[in-house]
Amino acid sequence: MKLKVFVTLKPGVLDPQGRAIHHALGSLGFDGVQDVRQGKLIELEVADDTDDATIEGMCRKLLANTVIENYRVEKA
Repeated sequence: MKLKVFVTLKPGVLDPQGRAIHHALGSLGFDGVQDVRQGKLIELEVADDTDDATIEGMCRKLLANTVIENYRVEKA
């Protein structure tokens, strides 16, 4: 089974990479961008019988820092 784990910073957490991207877009003439938040996508291939609790455990223990990040899992 293929999984996509989307990890993003929680609202209110400073995002220096997002600010750098926003600044660079403005420098390149893309003035309509109001805000940028940067995240990451992790693609996993796991055994078909992997249960949701195991997937959640992987996300909470390694893939996302749940103090400052949110995550969302999509099964493909």
